[in-house]
Order: sequence, then C-alpha cells, then structure tokens
Amino acid sequence: MAHSKLKNKADYKFNYAYYPGCAAKQIQKEADWSAQAIAEQLNIGLHDMPAATCCGAGNLQEHDLAAALAVNARIFSQAEEMGMDIVTICNTCLQTFTFANHRFQNEPELLATINKVLIKAGVRPYGGTIDVKHLIWVLVDDIGEDTLKQHLKNPLNGLKVAPFYGCHALRPKDIFEGRGGTVRGPQYLETLISTLGGSSIDYFGKDKCCGFHYMLVNEKEFLNMSGGHSLQAKQAGAEVMVSPCTLCDFALGAYQSRSEKAMGTTIGLPEMNIAQLVGAAFGLDKKTLGFNRLHIDPTPAMKAHNMAV
Repeated sequence: MAHSKLKNKADYKFNYAYYPGCAAKQIQKEADWSAQAIAEQLNIGLHDMPAATCCGAGNLQEHDLAAALAVNARIFSQAEEMGMDIVTICNTCLQTFTFANHRFQNEPELLATINKVLIKAGVRPYGGTIDVKHLIWVLVDDIGEDTLKQHLKNPLNGLKVAPFYGCHALRPKDIFEGRGGTVRGPQYLETLISTLGGSSIDYFGKDKCCGFHYMLVNEKEFLNMSGGHSLQAKQAGAEVMVSPCTLCDFALGAYQSRSEKAMGTTIGLPEMNIAQLVGAAFGLDKKTLGFNRLHIDPTPAMKAHNMAV
C-alpha cells in the first residue's frame, strides 16, 4: 500500500506505521490525503508499509481463519520491525487487526503456530509487541486537546456536527473496552468536534452500523439504514456529518442521493471524513483536503459560521 515516500523517524515527534486501508487508496482517497495533511501539521510521521497487503476485511476470516491470522501477523511483523505501532483510518481494518492482535497477545500457542507459517514463508515472526490505533485515538490520546488547539487557524465557530462512529471501531466490546468512542465509553469524535470549536449533535444512530455490508445483499435495507442515520442527524439539527471510517464515508456520503429516492425524502446533509474537518479547522485548503470529491459540499454550512473555506 504505497502512498508516499518513506520519512525519517527523527524528523517527527510521533511515528506510526501507517495503514490507510484499501478503501482510502481507491474510493475514499480524500480521507487518506487529509490524514496525511493533518499529520504533517502535527509533527506526526505516518510511515509507509510498502509490503503490507489487504487485512482481509472479515471476508478472509470467514473463509479461512488461519490464513487470515497469518496475513495479519505478517503485517504486524512489518510494523514491529519498523519499531512502530500501527495507525489506520479504516474502522474495518481496525476491527480486523485488533481482533487478531488480541488473540496473538492472549494466546501464545496460537501465535507460535502462526509464526511457524510465517517462518516457512520466509517472513520475520511476530513478537506480539505492537498496538493498533485509529487516527482519532492518536489525535486525542497522544497529541492532546491543547496541542490541537494550538494549530487552529479556522475554528468551527459553533458549526453543528453529527458524529458517526460506525460499528467496527466499537464491537466486539470486550476487545474495544475503554476505546473507540461509543456513547458508553470515551467520546473521541465529540472531543475533537468540541476542540475544533464545533457543537456535537446527539442522535440515536451515531454508534450504529452504517449498513455497508448490506449494500449488495439487501440494497433497500442498506439505503434505509444509511439514509436513516443521516436523516436523524439532520432532523436533530446537524449541518455536517463526520465519520472516522472510510467505508462509512462511502455508505453515508456517496449513497445519500439514492437513499433519498428510496426513502422518498430529502436529506441534504454533507458527510465528510473527520480528518477533513480537522484539516479545515487547521486552515488547510479545500484541494488538499479533497473537498471536490465530496458528494455534498460542506462549504456553505462552514461559511455560515464565518469559516474561511
């Protein structure tokens, strides 16, 4: 997953092995661009993992769990050799990695078995030492609110933002205990929105599934699910919706017009990746943040709050 020239660790205060995920390299490129742009602002080194493969995204796990675990262990071994934890901007990659890493760190016999597979394939064995983080966890827990505020050049000025977490960074609960951002735990998106000067909109669906996996199985149900979340948020007063997940971005943004047709109503709620909102508040230009790729332009809502976009 090559995305940029490998950077020197010594140039940055924080360093992570960067795993954007397949969606961010294809259908949601703006999330990747924005993540890298705000990382540069915050002195975060996002280091490429050029030999990394797809995480399997749940599909490989269902077909061949042993193969899926080996694939993930291989990726973890690369990060471990780099001396860095993994950071991702995809909830599905986060869930897949976290589940596998939880098993490796709690089942030594399993890790030993998987490492035999890696060694046979000529791959460095995984020692079970890395952590897997989402970018929003890094922003809140590692960078901190005070540092984020120091980079504010274009505060949200009360912009009403609906956070949408998606389910893959929250469940299964036992491996995400104390992390993620569910209404029952740390509220990372709300913290970021508040830090940027915005106002968080609370609504029922913010920690529910976006419906992405229903897309091909039951399109009508998917459109009602994804559109329903957006409509709830809009009715609650949201002017913009943000998500930390590239697949949720796709489901809620790209398919909103089709949801409107299926539901027989108008939603008209701009949806963007949280990294894009952070970048806008940092004063980065719209081209860098990929606003032109969004399906509804958030600029009018931002300008209504005297943001320079």
